[in-house]
Amino acid sequence: MRIGDVEGRLDGHDKAILSELSSEGRIPVTELAVRVGLSKTPCQVRLKRLIEEGYIRGFRADLDPERLGLDHVAFAEVKLSDTRETALSAFNAAVRKVPEIESCHMIAGAFDYLLKVRTADIREYRRVLGEVISALPHVESSSTHVAMETVKDRAF
Repeated sequence: MRIGDVEGRLDGHDKAILSELSSEGRIPVTELAVRVGLSKTPCQVRLKRLIEEGYIRGFRADLDPERLGLDHVAFAEVKLSDTRETALSAFNAAVRKVPEIESCHMIAGAFDYLLKVRTADIREYRRVLGEVISALPHVESSSTHVAMETVKDRAF
């Protein structure tokens, strides 16, 4: 992973640690230290600091959605009837509670939000769209794009 410039707060070793962990989060500290050119103790100190400062938000398993029966991906464009701050906050809070919505992005353009929705199949997506997404606060309309194949998809 390419780590951006963060105003000199991260040096080359910090960026190397983040890059290594982004592709292999379960790497032992001893191996991480070797890969980034540090001894174990300084690597541990840096790793602890990166966690404390919020550069690393946590560690989790990278699950295979297909093996879990969740390989249907659709992107829903959502337009709101009200875009004042209270309406946006209500929509954002409601979206965070919907497990099928994998990601939600506020968009500058012809619609307000782009949702990535993961379900078992098109029937389940149709249910989520009709019963859940359409019922979210201030939803005026939506438009769906179904993914036929995932070419690249990685968590940041």
